[in-house]
Amino acid sequence: MRRLHALGLAVVAAVTGLRGIAIAQEPAHTRIANNSVLWTDPGDIRARNLYWGPGGQEHQPQPPVEFVKEDQEGTSPKFDVRDSAGKKWKAKLGLEAKPETAASRLLWAVGYAANENYFFPNLPVAGMPAQLRRGQKLAGRGGNVPNVRLQRHSEHEKKAGNWNWRHNQFYGTREFNGLRVMMGLIANWDLKDENNAIFEDEKNPGRKIYEVSDVGTSLGTPGKRYTDPASKGNLAVYRRTKLVAHVHKDYIDLNFPKRPPLTELLEFEWGFFFHQLCMRWIGKHIPRDDAKWIGSLLAQLSPDQIGDAFRAAGYTPEQVEAYTQAVVSRIRELNSL
Repeated sequence: MRRLHALGLAVVAAVTGLRGIAIAQEPAHTRIANNSVLWTDPGDIRARNLYWGPGGQEHQPQPPVEFVKEDQEGTSPKFDVRDSAGKKWKAKLGLEAKPETAASRLLWAVGYAANENYFFPNLPVAGMPAQLRRGQKLAGRGGNVPNVRLQRHSEHEKKAGNWNWRHNQFYGTREFNGLRVMMGLIANWDLKDENNAIFEDEKNPGRKIYEVSDVGTSLGTPGKRYTDPASKGNLAVYRRTKLVAHVHKDYIDLNFPKRPPLTELLEFEWGFFFHQLCMRWIGKHIPRDDAKWIGSLLAQLSPDQIGDAFRAAGYTPEQVEAYTQAVVSRIRELNSL
């Protein structure tokens, strides 16, 4: 009883203090250094190949691959492999493999940086250990791993750190607001700063690329639900959820991100719960003109291009069609503003 009373006090204190937290974190608009990049002009969007994505056909992994080591970071089971060309890739198993492959291509299509992602419905892995610490049930048998995403950063980029959603030099710009809309469009609700990476471009010394580098929770619900299977890649909910919640004269509010379930509090996931509450501003009060701008870029994508992003992620033809129509519907919402 005492524990529940303490929990109630914590909830009241956090919710009533939420508005103050948001205001306290509001930074002054800063001048963007010429060598820092959040968005680049994608050029002819209609010519972009969303099946192969940012890495293109030429950068795809070269089988056979061999197991290197298991990765214990994050929530999804992962391990490193090396392909026959000597390139190292991060293999991800589980619910996030397909959504991340498709979502990263949609971001890249309109000018935002994305990792090179390739999905394999079945990947033979030499030297696969008999037992993984995580995800053993997802690892298949005899070294044949089903439903795996291979990812790597561009070979001339080196990770230099993470960037903060609230404290960054792009805050308030059209490109940053466009990224906020894109997070809603792909429904990427796990908006932690550690999922945002800064990469140094070794081809252009001093150039820094800002990227949302983990979008695995995309293409499902607009916020965390009671379980991961109900939240990640939930096509039924994604199809019926509208992108825009409210349209005002000069700004819009998205139907994203949603408040996490109260069970997170009862399970003492307080840090996650209150962090998600504090991140709800990402979908609120977005300048209408900036939303229309990103919508105009997305409108240049054909249904076939959008479908290619989902075909590349291993979805069935029926799922490809359903996801394509859902994305097209969200783009229409933006272009009707």
